[in-house]
Amino acid sequence: MKRVSQYITNLFLRALIGLALSLPYRARVRTMGWLVENVVSPLAGYPKRIRANLAHVLPDLPEAEIKRLCKAVPNNAGRTLIELYSGKEFVERARSAPITGPGYAALEQARAEGRPVILVTGHFGNYDVSRAALIAKGHNMGALYRRMSNPYFNAHYVRSISTIGTPMFEQGRKGMTQMVRHIKSGGVLGILTDLHAHGGARLNFFGKPAITSLVTAELALKFNAALIPVYAVRQENGLDFEIIVQDEIPHSDAETMTQAVNNGLEQLVSENMHQWFWIHRRWKNT
Repeated sequence: MKRVSQYITNLFLRALIGLALSLPYRARVRTMGWLVENVVSPLAGYPKRIRANLAHVLPDLPEAEIKRLCKAVPNNAGRTLIELYSGKEFVERARSAPITGPGYAALEQARAEGRPVILVTGHFGNYDVSRAALIAKGHNMGALYRRMSNPYFNAHYVRSISTIGTPMFEQGRKGMTQMVRHIKSGGVLGILTDLHAHGGARLNFFGKPAITSLVTAELALKFNAALIPVYAVRQENGLDFEIIVQDEIPHSDAETMTQAVNNGLEQLVSENMHQWFWIHRRWKNT
């Protein structure tokens, strides 16, 4: 029964994606944002989940702001989804994004020295903008991804994000082996870390305990890699981005380093509340 439900869900999403891809790029991104905001989100119960997360960490947030986020967060998610399926058109826009922030010099210095880099990011703005832009600038950048629970959707999703750039490493034994080889060769690795991680550490995020993976910091320490947070902030027109490279995280211990990553993301989310994926169950079982 679960497989049937997954198959139907995949067909529905593929239909929405196909509809959006038939439109010119600008209209496509705006249309998919509207569809996820007004069709997918209510059906999937996203507003309830967004409200629950906000009530947990920001109980004093005004109702007007909560209502805004219940619409704006799914809209950003819809835009991100169709951008990842837009291949060359998305890559061209990502390549034009300005790159700012104090960590960019550290990234370029690491490349000059042949030192590996781990770029830590999150479900904010569009997380693949940075990957596309840095590949275009000649960085040997790979990415670790988590297989989606829906196998039908996962298959074509992975194909789509692979068109942005490779190598791609699936979370698991084989992917980890390939990933370590990539890091040892002095490559750049992108990892999303803002999900609930079984076996992770109870760190702080928006003032509440959030189970957080320490893998990025552990890899940085083990292979003497620079650990640098990077995020792509969607601009006012809803189509363009600014890539912000935050300060390199100094090597210390895995928990201290990962908490610093959480702090940097929290600050950026606080300034751009609608661009983080408040739909995730980030604080579950804490």
